[in-house]
Amino acid sequence: MEMSLEQMKNTRKTEIKKGGLRTMPFIISNETFEKLASIGLHANMINYLRKEYHLDVATGVTILFLWGAVSNFTPIIGAFLSDSHLGRFRVIALGTITTLLGMFVLWLTAIIPQARPPQCDIEKVGQNCVPANLGQLVLLLFSFFLMSVGAGGIRPCSMAFGADQLDRPENPKNGRVLQSFFNWYYASVGVSVMISVTVIVYLQEKRGWIVGFGVPAALMLLSTVLFFSGSSLYVRVNANKNLFAGFAHVVAAAWKNRHLALPPENFDGWYYLKGSNLVRPTDKLSFLNKACIIKNPEKDLTPEGLALDPWSLSTVKQVEELKAILKVIPIWSTGIFIAAIVSQHSVYLTLANTTDRNLTPHFKIPPGSFVVFSILTMFLWVALYDRAVVPLVSSLTKRRRRGLSFKQRMGIGLAIACVATVAAAAVESKRRRLAVVYGETMSWVWLLPQYCLTGLAEAFNAIGQIEFYYSQFPKTMTSIAIALFALGMGFGNLIAALIVRIVNEWSGNERAGKAEWVSNDPNKGHYDYYYWVLTALGLVNLVYYLVCSWAYGPCEERKVWDFEVGEGEGLEVELGKSKGENGKEEECLTKSKESSSIVFNAA
Repeated sequence: MEMSLEQMKNTRKTEIKKGGLRTMPFIISNETFEKLASIGLHANMINYLRKEYHLDVATGVTILFLWGAVSNFTPIIGAFLSDSHLGRFRVIALGTITTLLGMFVLWLTAIIPQARPPQCDIEKVGQNCVPANLGQLVLLLFSFFLMSVGAGGIRPCSMAFGADQLDRPENPKNGRVLQSFFNWYYASVGVSVMISVTVIVYLQEKRGWIVGFGVPAALMLLSTVLFFSGSSLYVRVNANKNLFAGFAHVVAAAWKNRHLALPPENFDGWYYLKGSNLVRPTDKLSFLNKACIIKNPEKDLTPEGLALDPWSLSTVKQVEELKAILKVIPIWSTGIFIAAIVSQHSVYLTLANTTDRNLTPHFKIPPGSFVVFSILTMFLWVALYDRAVVPLVSSLTKRRRRGLSFKQRMGIGLAIACVATVAAAAVESKRRRLAVVYGETMSWVWLLPQYCLTGLAEAFNAIGQIEFYYSQFPKTMTSIAIALFALGMGFGNLIAALIVRIVNEWSGNERAGKAEWVSNDPNKGHYDYYYWVLTALGLVNLVYYLVCSWAYGPCEERKVWDFEVGEGEGLEVELGKSKGENGKEEECLTKSKESSSIVFNAA
């Protein structure tokens, strides 16, 4: 026993010597370069598909939507493998290598002439360009697939892995250290996004695709070398959690006990672990409460008071964790459509190609760099909201550091998304009229409103979504918040691809000489009609959100979640209904002062 205790002490000393700030360059550079490469490639990829693979706009945009969807679905798998099986280090390592391979394969498509169809100017009228064959397309799509799989390993684990290196519960300044890490982490990611949509896109436009794809691949190689160089310094947390198995247990137990009648309010036969704060389930989604009813203590429990069969009896805590997810699903579903709006940059880029993009007599803005205006708007609003809007709203509503509620921000974001598509439709109608009727080219400045409004809508809705999920889940499930948001983005890309295909199938008629609305030639198509379709769908989604928000009700109901050792420090847990400074019930309060700041900077 003494030997075992001594080994434990030595292990703890070894862990303390690992981690720390010295590991940050290895970890942060990993996701920074992955973001720089992937976003830089995606921002201008529609031009590569058009010019080198001779794809029509609708097909190219659909491929990019699907690529974005897969890249947002794979982090769910990565998070599951990390928490339940492999651990964060292994998942990041596999993701890093896979991403590097994907970029290398994409680089080869630019280097090897046989990997692409013969050179041809598809924009030139009368050109009959040879389309890409099946083998060429498979190689290209294989590179996209590898990068999506790699993103699934890096994106959900990198931030948490970095926090593992700095998390020292015994340190009284631990919370401040972690908050600084999150701030710098997301600042570095923001910088990488800005560089990717400017420098990388510029290299692709001016130096060609070999250089434009080679630089991201070289940066990813550097990132891989750096990440593995710090292997001996990392703190590695073992995979020991599996929420998904607990959810399955609840569903199975509720189904097995479906014949039971719900007990009265004063029932004391609920199953909960000794010392748990959750001793009875809530009334919402009460059909799941049957999973934690003890039918016969002698047959259902061991002498230690544990469930003999977890598939027949779950704890109250497990039931409430599953309820937390199920309750937010309707509101989560309203974010899918705004994800489809945000992912319209490939369509916007096609129209940017038709404008006068001269910033100076000697410099023309690359069309793939226009997305920087959305990003700048989002960053500026985040800073303005934190420093000016929150104090102003707080003083008007007498709520301490509240600002707008999470659900209010989500609704405002959905409304602004509709305004963004209206602006896009109006600008495209003007551009098309100038080009077709007067033979004039519209200035790029007219595109700024739709880009800026899209960024503002994302700032409102995305940050509101993440903070809302954080406020409604226990701390042990906060990773699910990021997973839900990524999943919504993935479905949004799929919906966007589906809309483009349906619109073109319905609007185009070659026999009658009717061009598709999302046409290769914007002057023959009607992109403005396409944007009006998006606007109509956005308004329907906004009404749906208002209904879901009303059905969800106020967020004053706060459960006392069970925390792991050390997790409860600094948390403000409300019992029952929370009262604000003005005595009124406040909506959707965060559980932690830290969490609000971290999520705000994270988004």
